[in-house]
Amino acid sequence: MYVLTVDQRGSRRDIDRVADLLVELRDAPLLRKFERTAGDEVQAVADDSGTVIDLALDLLERDNWSVGIGIGPVETPLPAQTRAGRGPAFEHARTAVERAKNAPGRIAADGTDADSAADVDAALTLLATIVVRRTDQGVEAVSLARAGLSQSEIATELGISKQAVSQRLLTAGWQAELAGRLLLRRLLERADR
Repeated sequence: MYVLTVDQRGSRRDIDRVADLLVELRDAPLLRKFERTAGDEVQAVADDSGTVIDLALDLLERDNWSVGIGIGPVETPLPAQTRAGRGPAFEHARTAVERAKNAPGRIAADGTDADSAADVDAALTLLATIVVRRTDQGVEAVSLARAGLSQSEIATELGISKQAVSQRLLTAGWQAELAGRLLLRRLLERADR
């Protein structure tokens, strides 16, 4: 099981972004939806590694969040409210989000199997480094590629040449992200055994 604990960065000097985030993520395929747990923090429970990766990268691209991923068992049955959940995955998510606040990619993982969780953490850091360094143009091109558009379709959508799209995706590390997602999925699933 995976618990995501997400904390707003710089919330004392910024507006409260939690309400908007909860609305934007309300349709995410989760076991327990994102819910405010305290102040500027939200938490959710997932059982699918792909969903965790999608959400983690989405949150990093928003540039306002530190993301902690806890891996391990949770007490079942899960309560109706996310914040009432208990178990090692919740505890690991708390440890991870605290570490994420000072991590280079603003993301961290912690889990019951320490070695497997360390592998997940390393892969997350590498993937986060690619994602957070993207230019606005790179984010735009990658977003369209993630949506399944071909390079020709992206070129038409952006009003640029196919060669310019290829260059933007290369500079944005799109192929590295795809490889990193596959690696991270396998590592998350291994850590959750």
